[in-house]
Amino acid sequence: MHATRTALPATKRRVPMWDNARWVAIALVVVGHGILPLISVSDAAYSVYLFIYSFHVAVFVTVSGYFAKSGPLTGRTMRGLLTDIVFPYVIFETIWTVVKWLVTGHFSYDLATPSWTLWFLIALAVWRVALPFLVLLRYPLLISIALSIAAGYSEAVDSTLSLTRIFGMLPFFVFGWSIRQQQLTGRWLALPTRVAWRWRAGAIALFAAVLAVMPLGIDLWRDLKLRRFLLYDEGFDDLGFDEPWSGLVRLVLLLVAMVLALGFLTLMPRVTTPFTRFGSATMYVYLLHPFFLYPFRESGILEGPQPRWVLPAMVLGCLLLAVVLSTTTVRRLFRPLVEPKWPWAFRPTPETPTGTIVLPVDPPPAPPRRD
Repeated sequence: MHATRTALPATKRRVPMWDNARWVAIALVVVGHGILPLISVSDAAYSVYLFIYSFHVAVFVTVSGYFAKSGPLTGRTMRGLLTDIVFPYVIFETIWTVVKWLVTGHFSYDLATPSWTLWFLIALAVWRVALPFLVLLRYPLLISIALSIAAGYSEAVDSTLSLTRIFGMLPFFVFGWSIRQQQLTGRWLALPTRVAWRWRAGAIALFAAVLAVMPLGIDLWRDLKLRRFLLYDEGFDDLGFDEPWSGLVRLVLLLVAMVLALGFLTLMPRVTTPFTRFGSATMYVYLLHPFFLYPFRESGILEGPQPRWVLPAMVLGCLLLAVVLSTTTVRRLFRPLVEPKWPWAFRPTPETPTGTIVLPVDPPPAPPRRD
């Protein structure tokens, strides 16, 4: 007699390449924010900043889109949106309101105007809700690009609830979803190492070219306000470009960023690395690092000309900060803020598909007994 085996539930296997990409992308976010005070007077810092921003936001949003679900919105999906995005947004917006009140003496609690990096949470929530509707259409990526460009011309799309960035970066989110639909990950992981390195050599050459172009055209980039274009948080009129061709600039930047995002992903190790385990801590790094960089931003300590060693020191310091914020200890301490579950906020009563509360029905009275 053979022993009966109980089937175990399948567990999701994490792919090291994506965890590597997640952490490197968030580390670059920290570096970009860290060197921001230096770019006004340092061409070297501005070149590094533009190089990072030419692709790292696209990578971060693309990775988010890759793992987004495009199926119908369910109660479980909506609950996940609340616990993963809405609740953390309310918590950290409240914290930032208190911090700015203590620093400036001015109190303003406005959930419609996200503080510093919190725009991403609002955008992520909207993108996740919109994706199931977008993918019903025949060409969702082309439609998202058209919406992004059209939003740049519209005066109605402003910074309220980060609408400018929601529309502006929507193509990157849909692009990530498209990568998954094409099953490119499986094909890439199946390539022999020798072939993979051919693609990586091309990606290295591409990034080297971009890095070389940045300092060569530094005056032109300042005149064109390239940095502000790369942030996607202003309309073309606000940027001072009200010409009909302004949308072509955004189109070129979107396409270049998508190509660079693919190049970035090809450079990510396909095997486990020392920072692979940090890939699941990106939201901790994203939400916590501004508190450590805020003093540099507000104190003015980095304003004006700085010694040459300051830029590499800030880069290394930001990378170290990203490592520290990815550790298990930090995650354990701040989990109630970054990953609030709040079971008390949800109704325990089961519902029908239409949302009607299911009330218990009393059993019918028993018929009278006949002796």
